[in-house]
This record gives sequence, C-alpha cells and structure tokens, in this order.
Amino acid sequence: MDKLLESETNKIEYKSLKKVFGNNSNLKDLAKTCVCMANAQGGYLIIGIEDKDKLPPSTQTIDQEELNKIIKTLRSFTDSVGLVNPEIKKHDNGGEYAIIQIYPSLKTIATTSDGRVYIRIGDECVPVKGEELTRLAHEKGAFQWELVTTRYTINDVPQENIIKFTDDIRNSDRVSDFIKDKENYEILEHFHLIDNGKLTNLGILWLGDYKQRGKLNYPLTIQYIVYNEYEEKIRKIEWNLNQYNPKELLLEIEKEAIELNYSFEIPNGLFRKQVRHYNKAVIRELLINAFAHKSYTISGDIFISVYKDRLEIKNPGGLPLGVTKDNILHQVHRRNPKLIDTFKALNLMESEGSGYDLIYEKLSLDGKRFPDIESDINYMKVTIYSNIVDEDVLQILDFLANHYQLTQKEIIALGVIIREKKISGFDLARILQLQDDERLRNWVSGLTNKNIVLTEGRTKGLMYMLNPKVISSMEHNLKPSLKTMEEHTLRALIKEDLKAHPKSKISEIHQRMDGLDIKYLRRVVYKMYEEGELEREGANKNMVYFLANKK
Repeated sequence: MDKLLESETNKIEYKSLKKVFGNNSNLKDLAKTCVCMANAQGGYLIIGIEDKDKLPPSTQTIDQEELNKIIKTLRSFTDSVGLVNPEIKKHDNGGEYAIIQIYPSLKTIATTSDGRVYIRIGDECVPVKGEELTRLAHEKGAFQWELVTTRYTINDVPQENIIKFTDDIRNSDRVSDFIKDKENYEILEHFHLIDNGKLTNLGILWLGDYKQRGKLNYPLTIQYIVYNEYEEKIRKIEWNLNQYNPKELLLEIEKEAIELNYSFEIPNGLFRKQVRHYNKAVIRELLINAFAHKSYTISGDIFISVYKDRLEIKNPGGLPLGVTKDNILHQVHRRNPKLIDTFKALNLMESEGSGYDLIYEKLSLDGKRFPDIESDINYMKVTIYSNIVDEDVLQILDFLANHYQLTQKEIIALGVIIREKKISGFDLARILQLQDDERLRNWVSGLTNKNIVLTEGRTKGLMYMLNPKVISSMEHNLKPSLKTMEEHTLRALIKEDLKAHPKSKISEIHQRMDGLDIKYLRRVVYKMYEEGELEREGANKNMVYFLANKK
C-alpha cells in the first residue's frame, strides 16, 4: 500500500470520488484546497479515498482522460498553483485511486481564479486577509538568507574550522556513509556552506572567524539575563563578539548559564528525587529552535531571561504563517531549512517535526505545565515554568513510565489526564491541539487498551480519567517492598538515612523505615559494619552507627 495512505497530515488531503466526478462534484471547492496547500508547504491530493476509511471502494476505477480533464479544470480555477505528476494507482483491495502532487508556491501567492487567497493551517483551509496577506507576501518575497553567497572563498576561512565541521559530520550517526565518504569540499557543498567556491552566509556562520561573522547583516547574538524575585536584573552575559559557530555557542551557553542547572528535591518513595527547574533536553531544544527559526534578515538578539519561577526565550521573527500557538505541536515549517539540516545532522536537534513533541513529553514527565507561546510578526517568545504543578502527578507518571512501555504521545496525553483528574474528550483534544476524535483516539487508545485510563460516557459526553487501580498498584508496590526489599536496595537506603541522620541507633533507623523487618535491618547493618561501609561507637543499647570516612 502507498505510504501516503498510512496517515493524514497537513500535506495530504483525501477527496471522495463523488466530490470530484459527476453531478455532485464541486471543483471550485477543490481548487480552494489546492490554493491552500500551495500557499503552505505543498502536498498531495488523493482522489478516490474516503477520509474515514483511508480505502478506495474495491470496485472503484478511474479513467485517465477524465482525470486529465479534472486537472485542466483545476488549473483554470487557480493561479500560481503547480499541479503535477498525476498518477492512477491500484490499492491492495483492488480499488483505484489517483494522486496529484501540489508544489508549494515559493515566490508568488497562489490564488483562486476570482482572486481569493487561502492557506492550510493544520487540516483546515482558511482565508488570508489584511495584515496576514501582507505577511504572506513578505514571506513569499523573502530571499533565502542562508544561500546568499559572500565574497569569501574556502581559502579565506580557518582550516581548523573546516576540519572541525567535517569531522563532526563524519562522527554523526544521522549522516549516511555516502555523505561521510565524500571529500571535505564535497561535504561543505552538500550542506550548502559553499557554492561554486564561495562561502554562503550559512558557511560564514559555521566556518568563518569572528571578523567574517561580524560582517553578516544580523549574526547570531545572545543576551542572557537573570532576574531576582523583584524582577530586577542581577546578572547578564552577552555573546555578541561572533567568536563561536552555532554548536560552540550552544555549548558555551549551557556552560555559563548556571541558573538553568538548579534543581530541587522531592520525596520519591523511599528515597528523594532531584528534579531540575528546567529539563536539560527542553532547554537545548528551545535554544536550538531559537537559533534555527530566528529571522536572520531583521535586527535583534536572542534573549534568554531567567526569572524566579520561569524561563523565557525570545527570538527575532514571529512564527511562520500557518503555525500558531494552538497547532505548534503538529505543524512543521522551516524558516531556515539548510541551517536546520546541519543541526539535525550534528545531533543538535530532534528530527523534523518532533521538537515540540519532545518538549511536551519531558515537561509531562517532570509534572510541569506546557509552554506558553507568544508570537508577533517580529518576534516569538516561549515561556516554561520551574514549579511542579502537582507532585502526585510526577509520582504517578514516574511509576507508570517505569512499569509500562509508553509512547511519546501516550506520556503527553497521560500528563494532561492525571493533572486534570477527569477531562472531556473535547478539552483533551483542544489541549493536545488535535482537530478531531479520530486523531485523539490515536493518542489515547493505547492507554485505554492497557487499562491505565478509563472512559465514561460517549461521543460529546466522553470523559477520560486515570484508572483508580493504578493508585492502588502504586501503594501496593511501595509498601511490600519494605519487607521484601533486596539487600543492595536496603544498603543504599541505610546510607541515605545515615547521611541525613548520622550516629543513629538501629532502632532509630527502623522507626524511619516503618514496615521493615528489624531482624533483616539489623543483619544488613552488621554486615555493612564488618565490610567497612559503616562505623559505630558506644555499647549495647547505646551503640550508634554512621557512615565510614573512606580515604
């Protein structure tokens, strides 16, 4: 079966044969769909597939001449829309369907024949008017900054920078052997760092020295600002001398931004768990996103602002047209595609389309709220929060992640369901930025099949909630473990206890481990003393134990 039929995305549109051929056809509406897709990222029009079934009727046939007429009519109903590669295919069930490719209109605005402009956002076709039309015209007319050649040749940049970049490429598990086996010069050409011997702007960003990077109109510059509880500036670092390539700059920020490494302790069963204020993987993904999606054609630094309760990352250039705070989890739009290709090849960012999936997953696992996103035509700002919404959510998710194999989608959905206690399908779909029930089922069906999540009601009254047996399992899992705990686990627990309460009697340790067999505890403590892990002083009932001071 054709891979295009496996799932619907914002680049695929299914149309029943009835809407294309015959008396009930509506080709003007179909032309509007073509305009939508052309103004976004292009895609495929699949004719003869019922959206709900993803299958053509087994007896369905399509005439090539009729298909050609349809394409001719669609071209007459549209302007600046590329309809290419029409093909009739046969499904495994015997039915036929047609695929028409729609090219993205890179430099012009696609319109219907009566002058209307539409764009595809998610799986909806929406009209473009007013300021949005101006923005679309600006984006279509913008040159691709990365590929503009400079006056510098390959011989003008430090050779060690070339070697460093090509070595990193060859050491990456995301790059094919076909690319790795190329000469250095060919690798640079492949990643568009050079063009006919001249360095591109992208090449200067990666390979140039600080003087050459400084001559870019708007190079990659960063301001890192820390605020106290009164939101007064208390620390500031600027990276504006252009001495680093993007990877070096990322590592330098991670090293110097010590406030981003803070964490707090929370109870975790018998031990305590360290939870970072800001997950390291989330910080990296947000920073790389700011680097990759910054507009390099307008002035402005990237701002990293650290407050008492939140982290804000703001970059020049708003969200691309078609991407909003309400669909960013599922939309893919590449403002600087060649720069993004280098980030992906060097393992600096998630593969295309999965960046915000990762952010939502990590925030769910840490019991944090999802990011707040603010965007204007000139900037985009993402805010994440340090506080845990509910420690119970963190404990439950931690337990489930350790006892079940959960997908990324399931973890994200589960985080919402546990946090809300009980949530309607409508609200869950809204939070997960899903457009219909079918897509929501893809996110939660695994959870209901595993009996982790229960449902109540039907259709519009459908509710999701955590199965109460999960909580019972958690309690059952923790309490018996005190009696049946393996020795190595008990040893670790004793060390943790004596670190917090040095010079304790065995009876005092036992009081803090309610439910543990005291004979078992005494036996392990004696053994740890004999092996030199613990020391003791006093005699008989006054004997106390403490950690050995190992040299």
